Amino acid sequence: MTDGMPQRYDAGRTRLLQHWRQAADTHLSPTKRSLLVTWTSFGTTFGTTRLITHGIRDGWLPWGNISAGGTHLHHYNFGIAALAGVGLVAVRGDERAVGHPVVAASYGVGAALIADEFALLLDLQDVYWAKQGRVSVDVAFGILAGLGVYLTAAPFWHEIVRIGRQHAGRHLFGGC
Repeated sequence: MTDGMPQRYDAGRTRLLQHWRQAADTHLSPTKRSLLVTWTSFGTTFGTTRLITHGIRDGWLPWGNISAGGTHLHHYNFGIAALAGVGLVAVRGDERAVGHPVVAASYGVGAALIADEFALLLDLQDVYWAKQGRVSVDVAFGILAGLGVYLTAAPFWHEIVRIGRQHAGRHLFGGC
């Protein structure tokens, strides 16, 4: 590795991020940005929640379930609290807050926490680890999260792919 390589890499990465920002400004309205943040946080939270619950159940994570006064708190409880907070922001009607990325992310997080335990809420039985609880939630909401992220901002993703190809071509052929 040469002395100039890290600088060229950082400059190339900075330019790539600038191109992505420009693509977002060009192709994403404020509403689409909020939807993109919502769907991304939904998918990320859903996947992370699944990973953590498997880690707790299988014993490879060092912590256990969250309880209050001996009562197990399901993660849908936190999802309901997040959605209640988002609802409060929406009811208040402050336009700057309604479109804020933190509000969009909170909505996605809350929806994912609830969706992950949908089978429990539907039957009011803890079937989370039963086949009917796991398969329906994994498949339905995994696909939903992926499609939501893509469909919310399809022109943006197409531009990102185009920019990525250009950037990779320049990087492969000696420029940055």
